[in-house]
Amino acid sequence: MSDLSRIDIKFLSGVGPKRAEMLAKQLDIHSFRDLLYYFPFRYIDRSSIYKIANLQGDMPYIQLKGRFLGFTAHGEGARRRLHALFNDGSGTIEVVWFNRVKYIQENYHTGVEYILFGKPTMFNGRYNLTHPEIDVYKPETEIKGLQGVYYITETLRNRSFTSRNIRQLVENLLSSVKLIDETLPDEIIRANHLMPLDAALRNIHRPESVQALNKAQERLKFDELFFLQLNILRYTKQRNSSLQGFTFNVVGEPFMNFYNNHMPFPLTGAQKRVIKEIRNSMRTGRQMNRLLQGDVGSGKTLVAFLTILIAVGNGYQGCIMAPTEILATQHFATINAMAEKIGVTVALLTGSTRKKERERIHASLQDGSLNILIGTHAVIEDNVLFRNLGLVVIDEQHRFGVAQRAKLWKKNAVPPHVLVMTATPIPRTLAMTIYGDLDVSVIDEFPPGRKPVQTLLRYDNHRNSVNRFIGQQLQQGRQVYIVYPLIHESEKLDLRNLEEGYQQVCETFPDRKVCFVHGEMKPSEKDYQMQLFVTHQADIMVATTVIEVGVNVPNASVMVIENSERFGLSQLHQLRGRVGRGADQAYCILMSNPKISADTRKRLELMTETSDGFVIAEADMKFRGPGDMEGTQQSGIAFDLKIANLARDGQMVQLARDVATAVIDDDPDLSKPKNRLLADGLNSLFSRTINWSLIS
Repeated sequence: MSDLSRIDIKFLSGVGPKRAEMLAKQLDIHSFRDLLYYFPFRYIDRSSIYKIANLQGDMPYIQLKGRFLGFTAHGEGARRRLHALFNDGSGTIEVVWFNRVKYIQENYHTGVEYILFGKPTMFNGRYNLTHPEIDVYKPETEIKGLQGVYYITETLRNRSFTSRNIRQLVENLLSSVKLIDETLPDEIIRANHLMPLDAALRNIHRPESVQALNKAQERLKFDELFFLQLNILRYTKQRNSSLQGFTFNVVGEPFMNFYNNHMPFPLTGAQKRVIKEIRNSMRTGRQMNRLLQGDVGSGKTLVAFLTILIAVGNGYQGCIMAPTEILATQHFATINAMAEKIGVTVALLTGSTRKKERERIHASLQDGSLNILIGTHAVIEDNVLFRNLGLVVIDEQHRFGVAQRAKLWKKNAVPPHVLVMTATPIPRTLAMTIYGDLDVSVIDEFPPGRKPVQTLLRYDNHRNSVNRFIGQQLQQGRQVYIVYPLIHESEKLDLRNLEEGYQQVCETFPDRKVCFVHGEMKPSEKDYQMQLFVTHQADIMVATTVIEVGVNVPNASVMVIENSERFGLSQLHQLRGRVGRGADQAYCILMSNPKISADTRKRLELMTETSDGFVIAEADMKFRGPGDMEGTQQSGIAFDLKIANLARDGQMVQLARDVATAVIDDDPDLSKPKNRLLADGLNSLFSRTINWSLIS
């Protein structure tokens, strides 16, 4: 396999230097191996030939056999198009080309029997075919069975390079390679009933049957997921055996003092369990690398504070890094109020921190008098030096790039313990793949007495009744969020926008103070508007999704989300989490255009049926795919999955994980002769990958 990855695609028959450059730029195909692993995105059945007289309804891609009756060109220059009539004896269909007109006229003729392949569409009451594939009909070369369709960019299509061209290049490649080298030991292939790699790669491109295609897909999915898991587990094993961490032998006086005398409310069973898991990790002498998942309002901040108190009680400093100044400031206010009661010092460092205060913070960090630093990315600047950083807490970690997290991690000769937190629940298969090197703790219980947010789906024609309801809530002294998908009006998208929405809200509620926040505002302006709402000088906040994280106003009881059909489920869930933070019943109203698809309606209705973030995250991944889940592109661990789908292939993820675990447990370094293939495969696939698993 490594040989094919070294052979430049320009040397393949039918390519050459110019096409090679085009393939590299447009499809990231540089070598023979790249083309071999450029899989069809769907398959079409060419086993049947249809009759024109039998066409009806919405037709799939079909084959017709017949003759052209004549060609007629229309228009000039860029608007030039070619029309033809095609007859198969049962009827006539119009065929249209909008480019390659000269080529078609010179190469296709009346009176010759052809096979046309394409998707019929209805226009002016008649079916037509646009840009079909055309082959001269020869019984001995007739195309039958399943045929792959390859993704082609618009640029390639404009240069007359089609899926058919890719298919021909793949044919040339498969014909020139006698046997594709295996990447898995026979033992794994036999034990898991997998198709050999050579047969799998040939059948993925030109399937012998539906059954053979399924077996080929199964083998190639396993390969992707297995090598990904093998890479994660290998690094995790190395980290656990070689990376020493601070040993926190005692819980410490600060923790015990706060826990016994100053707890704001009793811990839930889930919080107690998670703290015990963290405590056990931090006394092993190895660096803790742990992901803490917990829904909005489940009490992650208190767990993080108690964890930092363990570090302080052992003579170390703690640091919390948050993605926004709003969230960092919120953490500071919450934690400082608790820390003051036990004499633990806390400081806030953000881009807005004044020079004099910044200098004081730097000095107190280095002399050890500052116990806890809370901040934004400002905490990773080179001149921020700790005396003895023992624990790092990274909140909403998917919003930081791995390089940013690495800078914080490297502020000690001995790596600090790392706790990364997220309020975005991550589906199990995604967490196993992307965060497979982290230990995972989950807070899956809410504090007692918390009322679930009541979620309602309402359409634009219900707006008057929604406004009446908002008025009733305001009358009771509550506050309201109204979220828009856009800041400005868009020519291309028919969506409600904040600018117009703000005016309409002001007109609808003229006796109420309305503030607004969006991403184009300067931080100082944004903070001013936020404070109006936090201090209840404003009753209604009109905003974009900048309020998704880091706004805590217990008095806000209503969240209205305009054009909710434009948001993913996980994002809707995050926005919903901004309300219901007080003792009163809270409501989330999903406003939508009534003309939405059945799938979209199903998505939104799911939001009204459950408040379980993990159920929503699983559904979101199935609806949108894992590539759209927040954070997957920044993890630094996952690589581009070409065929496996984390939303649909959960069982395969588990199988790959189990097999990879067995291999690493038996041979952590992959040094045994039987694992030579696996070591070579890993080195080939991940030779350019930075080991971010040592960071978080």
